Amino acid sequence: MNLRSTVAILIPAALMAASSVHEFSLTTIDGKPAPLSAYKGKTVLLVNVASKCGYTKQYTGLQALYEKYKDKGLVIVGVPANNFGGQEPGTNEEIATFCSRNYNVTFPMMSKVSVKGDDMVPLYGYLTQNTGGDVKWNFTKFLVDKDGKIVNRFESKVTPESPEMAAAVEKALGI
Repeated sequence: MNLRSTVAILIPAALMAASSVHEFSLTTIDGKPAPLSAYKGKTVLLVNVASKCGYTKQYTGLQALYEKYKDKGLVIVGVPANNFGGQEPGTNEEIATFCSRNYNVTFPMMSKVSVKGDDMVPLYGYLTQNTGGDVKWNFTKFLVDKDGKIVNRFESKVTPESPEMAAAVEKALGI
């Protein structure tokens, strides 16, 4: 048995053993460890983002949603990914500058990862296994409750300003 087949056998078992997103970790856009267990007790919206996408303007709505609900327990986590049409080609530093300069993003941003394919990070393996399949495009949103359980998945076309998003966030926050 080679390493590749061993990894293929072990990863699904690890993902199936996870009971919440709090068991996963990412890295912040400036290179610091970011265990998602730090968000226990918070409602989290995980979004795979890209700077050169038709949906990039959703950063404005994400920032507004964050401002509106952050004091009530919402955390938005931007997860840059270059999986779709090469629409996130920049370095972490370039992405951080772009988000700050163009959208005044203040919610947590993570280092660029893969959210689909053989090099997908374990968090996205868990998210997609538990919500009906692969991420289809940039700005797919996963809403996670205070216990780290996935409560909603929104495809790219669902905007942060939509009534559907507000209702789901408020329900998850208990307001």
